[in-house]
Amino acid sequence: MALTKDQLIADIAEAIDAPKTTARNALDQLGPIVADQLETGGEITWPAHGKPKVTERPARTGRNPSTGAAIEIPAKKVIKLVVAKGLTDAVNK
Repeated sequence: MALTKDQLIADIAEAIDAPKTTARNALDQLGPIVADQLETGGEITWPAHGKPKVTERPARTGRNPSTGAAIEIPAKKVIKLVVAKGLTDAVNK
């Protein structure tokens, strides 16, 4: 079962002994901060979780699944998460 945003906010608020509004505001600000840092070429390290990195995906030729026609897929930037060893070890216990 997936953890919902409300459940995550409640867990964060309980863990730091703060109101849910404080936890919600902090969580809402995380996305824009990460996006700004990655957009400018910066790095982010989340201790015990991993590092999101921007990589370039080159242009390539693909196929339209319904017609089989060849189509050009343009190059783009993608975000990948390099997972920390501690998180991997925690999942594989």
